[in-house]
Amino acid sequence: MRGFFISRLAQLVVTMFIVSLAVFLIVRLSGDPILVLAPDFFSQEQIEEMRRFWGFDRPLAEQYVTFITRAITGDFGTSYLAKRPAMELIIERLGYTWMLAAAAAAIGVTIAIPLGVLSALKRNSLIDLVITLLSSLGTAMPSFWLGLMLIIIFSVHLRMLPAFGALEPKAIIMPAATLGVGMAARLSRMTRSAMLEVLSQDYVRTAHSKGLKQNIVVLRHALRNALIPIVTVFGLQLGWLLGGSVVVESVFSWPGLGRLMIDSINVRDNTVVQAGLFWFALTFILINYAIDVLYILLDPRIKFE
Repeated sequence: MRGFFISRLAQLVVTMFIVSLAVFLIVRLSGDPILVLAPDFFSQEQIEEMRRFWGFDRPLAEQYVTFITRAITGDFGTSYLAKRPAMELIIERLGYTWMLAAAAAAIGVTIAIPLGVLSALKRNSLIDLVITLLSSLGTAMPSFWLGLMLIIIFSVHLRMLPAFGALEPKAIIMPAATLGVGMAARLSRMTRSAMLEVLSQDYVRTAHSKGLKQNIVVLRHALRNALIPIVTVFGLQLGWLLGGSVVVESVFSWPGLGRLMIDSINVRDNTVVQAGLFWFALTFILINYAIDVLYILLDPRIKFE
């Protein structure tokens, strides 16, 4: 077990180093932020002074060494516009993003697992066809379009839910539903495929031959053994929720990390963009490692190596 965690830690360090290098270079290639920050009436000498103040006059390699050295301690610099530490801004918004992702994941799992199991049990029936069509529609439907449709229906016409912000608890319903529908569509298809494979196994037929009730066979024997691929996709989808919430947060003006990232990219606030991308990558990697550990709980035959 110790070897497993040491190897995972080494992979985490290497992956985050590669991510940090990619983030640093991509942000630098997007343009000179000093030209955005400097007022129109600034002279060339004043612009160069700003460039020296923010460290953009130094060689690129030296800038990266400074960036990664500070990033290890959680210091990504000061926001160009807010004049506050970038990580402080990230932490302020992170709670809203986690809250939205948790609500969307709850909606997605609640819809996907029952529909996927039902679709597998009713294979090639009308129910299976309807569920398959709905899951395909949910997968193909752009999240921003679904969000706008929900706003038009439930905010503009029915006036049941607030369209923007997070000033009241029910404001989370529409953005969470927007993200949850996409997750449910993808997860239900995986649940159906995993259940179809398990239902054809000998031990399931043996359980039926023993006279066990249908729900016991499905829940204790079939679904339990089908959870490994389902949990794998769920982990990937959860990481996607944290990163993919960027567009949905912008549509609903949800004050999360995604909206902060969009605003920072628009004004080229590089320190905040770097901190946000770094945090997204770290969260996604940690989720995948947590899923690896969860495999042990689901299937004792899997061992740490």
